Amino acid sequence: MKLGGGLGHLTYCTNIHRGETWPEVLAALERNLPKVKAAFAPEGTFGVGLRLSAVAAEALREPGAFAQLRQLLDAHDLYIFTINGFPYGPFHGVRVKEEVYQPDWQHEERLIYTDVLADLLADLLPDEPGLEGSVSTVPGTFKPLSTAPGVVERIAENMVRHAAHLVLLRARTGRTIALALEPEPYCFLETIEETARFFEQHLFAAAAIDRLADLCGLTRGDAEQALHRHLGVCYDVCHAAVEYEDPRGGLEVLRAAGIRVPKLQLSAALRIAEVDAAKAERLRSFDEPVYLHQVVERRRGALARYLDLPQAFAALNGAAVPGEPREWRVHFHVPIFLDEIEHFSTTQDFLREILAIHREDPVSAHLEVETYTWDVLPERDRQDDVATAIARELSWVRNRLTS
Repeated sequence: MKLGGGLGHLTYCTNIHRGETWPEVLAALERNLPKVKAAFAPEGTFGVGLRLSAVAAEALREPGAFAQLRQLLDAHDLYIFTINGFPYGPFHGVRVKEEVYQPDWQHEERLIYTDVLADLLADLLPDEPGLEGSVSTVPGTFKPLSTAPGVVERIAENMVRHAAHLVLLRARTGRTIALALEPEPYCFLETIEETARFFEQHLFAAAAIDRLADLCGLTRGDAEQALHRHLGVCYDVCHAAVEYEDPRGGLEVLRAAGIRVPKLQLSAALRIAEVDAAKAERLRSFDEPVYLHQVVERRRGALARYLDLPQAFAALNGAAVPGEPREWRVHFHVPIFLDEIEHFSTTQDFLREILAIHREDPVSAHLEVETYTWDVLPERDRQDDVATAIARELSWVRNRLTS
């Protein structure tokens, strides 16, 4: 929904719902979207943050499938303005873990998939003056894969090629779509500092400007403007909190580098202020086999990073200084209306600060609640049905922005 007052469009990401093929996605949307809208925004139109696998996106290129989506949107006063293009393949019910980044931006498959998503979004955007579209995506690649020779250069080349696709799409349709890279713990782009450096040294550099100018027949000045218009950041609040970023300072770094934030993902993580053996044991109920739950530990001002909860548990058991206080922040998306869960706190305070900043000086035109882990939360923490929980999250955000 459009919040008014320049605060942008608020939605949730449908990656919370199971579905990889188009028929599965359509069934999930038909089952859940009307319920969420009825509970949260019964009057007027309601925006949707769509998630499509590569298989579903390809199927939607067929007129019959696309007509099915249009019919659903029209029947329930829904519109689509953003797409989650992060998970290429299956995202529920199987081991995802580090495979979620594959194919990464080194590979042609990622480029083709993202081009298709942009084309679909250009056809789906409503005719509202000034409304742009956004597609969020993986932050380049998984960090352990980023150090091989030529990887960063291939990633940057494919992103510039995608920017060229967006330039030509805009010229053909009049629709502006932005790619939003989503920094995440243990990825090539992990911190705000790393992200700003990559943009400055690769995506906004002279070589990228020249390359885009050649691909699209633009002047260098127009090519530079196009790179800034079509390439930006998806700021996931959970990820930033896990990395102990400074909310205001990180956004200022992006702004100073001329990096847009086409999408702001509203999410919260687990926080354990002082980890000990007993708390670690209780935390094991969150150690599930589907998603990565990266851990960043802060001890005496220094940060240590662990790929997943098992590695963090092992490091805690082998700690050289057992009595030394350690704070853990865990990449496990939890419902944003909770400031405590299972004897632990959450990073809701970080999210509150981001929303306060957005209220005084809007960060992005696209706000998307993203709590995709509903299926793997401990059973006692998901007593509500999913549509009720989503509506509650959306209401929590709206109340903090508009009341």
